Amino acid sequence: MLKHKYITIFCISILVILSFLSFYSEVKWWIFLLLFIFWLGLTSWGSFDIRLGYFIKTYCNNPEKERKIAISFDDGPHEMTEKVLDVLQKHHVKATFFCIGSQIEKHPEMFQRIIQEGHVVGNHTFTHTKSFGFLSTQKVVEEISRTNRIIERLSGKKVLFFRPPFGVTNPNVSKAISVTKHKVIGWNIRSLDTVIEDETKILERVKNKVVPGGIILLHDTSLKTVNVLEQLLLFLQSENYDVITIDKLLKIPAYED
Repeated sequence: MLKHKYITIFCISILVILSFLSFYSEVKWWIFLLLFIFWLGLTSWGSFDIRLGYFIKTYCNNPEKERKIAISFDDGPHEMTEKVLDVLQKHHVKATFFCIGSQIEKHPEMFQRIIQEGHVVGNHTFTHTKSFGFLSTQKVVEEISRTNRIIERLSGKKVLFFRPPFGVTNPNVSKAISVTKHKVIGWNIRSLDTVIEDETKILERVKNKVVPGGIILLHDTSLKTVNVLEQLLLFLQSENYDVITIDKLLKIPAYED
């Protein structure tokens, strides 16, 4: 698997060799440019595709033959979370919620309902800022730590799961995680429910990607997702899938003892 450290070492090594050769013969300038574009392209790809684990170890699925799958929700608690919880309760399903600290402060009662009904919660930073990919290491640590304190105050649980906003990772996020000791949780089935408006298209997109051991990404922030969830659970039931929380799927603890 591609790793930032090894790709950077490789590119620097090639750069040194090319620089050495340039003393004895002409090395075309565009070769250096291609090397830089190669490094920049992989770095950009690795930053926005959490499944690669390019900068840090990430958990995006658990390849297994058993028909087990996890559903996760980002960006709550939200007014719509109540309807999501109602659907999950109706179908006797437990999910994993990656919560934004500022949203927990706005909807503490909804957050506590998530906990009380046996769902798992994870950290999704305090602000979910659009500039997350440009934050310093210290700022990332503050975003994570602040949300952890809020969760612990309301639930008594020290969460170990962290999902970066937009799935963005980079060296600063990697350094921050080395400080906070969280496990970075991604996904391998992305619904795009914040982008696609048509409920049927969202549902079909997810259904076509369903595989044993998969982690589905949804958002508990819109009515269309609630409607998709209802149909998705019926589909998973018809396909004999056991819907479980991410900690059970990955067989790693969600909370600190």
